[in-house]
Amino acid sequence: MSRDITVRPFEPGHLDALLELCREHAAYEKADFRENGQVERWRSALFSERPALHGWMATDGGEPCGYMTVTTDFATWSAERFAYMDCLYLREPYRGMGIGRMFLDRLREFSVAHGCGWAEWQTPPDNELGVGFYRRMGAGAKTKVRFHYDVGVRGVS
Repeated sequence: MSRDITVRPFEPGHLDALLELCREHAAYEKADFRENGQVERWRSALFSERPALHGWMATDGGEPCGYMTVTTDFATWSAERFAYMDCLYLREPYRGMGIGRMFLDRLREFSVAHGCGWAEWQTPPDNELGVGFYRRMGAGAKTKVRFHYDVGVRGVS
C-alpha cells in the first residue's frame, strides 16, 4: 500500500471501480448482487443537473479502496431535510486507517451544505467492526425493523 490516500467526489471514470466495490460490499454483507445496468443509471443519478445520488471514492495511489454514497430525504415529523448514507465500504486492508473518519467528515460537510439537520444510515447487526466504528465516531443507534417491499419494477431510474 502506498498510503497516498485521498477521498474525492465520484468522477465518471470511477463507475467501473464502483461496480467492483459494490460486488465486494454485497459479498461482505452476505447479500445478493446482480448487475443490471447500474453503471448507466449511476451516471445519470450522479452527474445530472440535479443529482439524485452523491458519492465519494477513496483511492490509494489512484487504486480504489472504498466508497460512500449519500442521498437526501425529508422527514415528515420534523419537516426537515436529512442525509441518508446508503453505502460506506472499505476494502479489508484499508480498515482501521482513518478512511472511515474521512468519509464521515465528507458526510458531515455534505449534510451542512445541503441544509440537512442530521444524517442516518444502517448496517447489518452482525457488522461488529462497523457498529463499533460508528459508535466511536459518536453515532447513536435506533432499534427498528427494516422492511423490503418488492413492487416488481427493476432497473428503472
